[in-house]
Amino acid sequence: MKKLLVVGLLGLLSCELPPRQASTSAVLNTVSDSTNRSAAEEYVMVTTAVTMPMYVNHDQAAFKRWGEKMGVNVSILGPAEWDVPAQINVIEEVIGTRPSGLLINGTDPAIGPVIDKAVAAGIPTVVYDSDIPNSKRHAFLGTDWYEIGQMQGREMVRLLNGKGKIAYMGILGLTNMEAGFQGLLDVIKKYPDIEVVGKFDDKANVEEAARITSDLLAAHPDLAGLCGFDSNSGPGIGLAVKEAKRVGQVKITTVDWEPEHLQLVRDGVIQMLAGQKRELFTWYGAQFLYDMVHQTNHLSARDAQVGITNVPTAVNTGLLRITKENVNEFINRSAQ
Repeated sequence: MKKLLVVGLLGLLSCELPPRQASTSAVLNTVSDSTNRSAAEEYVMVTTAVTMPMYVNHDQAAFKRWGEKMGVNVSILGPAEWDVPAQINVIEEVIGTRPSGLLINGTDPAIGPVIDKAVAAGIPTVVYDSDIPNSKRHAFLGTDWYEIGQMQGREMVRLLNGKGKIAYMGILGLTNMEAGFQGLLDVIKKYPDIEVVGKFDDKANVEEAARITSDLLAAHPDLAGLCGFDSNSGPGIGLAVKEAKRVGQVKITTVDWEPEHLQLVRDGVIQMLAGQKRELFTWYGAQFLYDMVHQTNHLSARDAQVGITNVPTAVNTGLLRITKENVNEFINRSAQ
């Protein structure tokens, strides 16, 4: 059996949906202690790589805070590793328990059919982070990854004064990252004096990102810039640039704003972070589910029965531009 984690089971509120069934297999038996009261209203987040610090510190923390505020149960389920088939299996199991709502991390287009199953079962279903446009999800909240690429491209042009060699890396093949790569390239192609020397798969691994960077610095001593597209790209790139004693000479832009990213910006190793507003798309995604369950807004006499979704169908939560000038605002936010 795939290793699963379950996090944060909170509160109670009467449920307007039919009672949820007992867990359908051993995969979900781990949440049985939170579902003894069949009338409990429960919202379930299903992701993959549930131990990833970015997910824990932003998505999961916001989801649990939302549950506390609303007085409802929340559960966080998924494999400990990046394992999309395992995520699909978990969603299948959760459908059988009839949760009040499903908040699903849009990790891969392959999860589209199981999202459709959840919708067909009458479960309010919201996708967050990256859209699954081939699905029948009720709503999507997240980041425009093409915009992430454009932001990095514009910043790199500014940092290099429109001239120099660059490379970029991330997880190749993921829909959102490929959109980000394209956004970068569409900016860079307008500047003929910027040469792209390669696209690399760092597999979301710090050590791999560092190895790729070291090899690039050896092969291209005049390399001027590097762009990262996953949460481990920046720390890996930064590590290699520091070891090569090229801090400040090689400009770095990347995504996400975990403590290590922020410190690298403060130290002048990374010049810009394109930060996603993860707390927003998680919090409001959960709120959309709640509003669907409680029919907060009516657009017709029978919205659900006639197939009307009474929440926004797509929300772009925008980006944060984090540089040395404003990085302390984000480092100090934990003290608030």
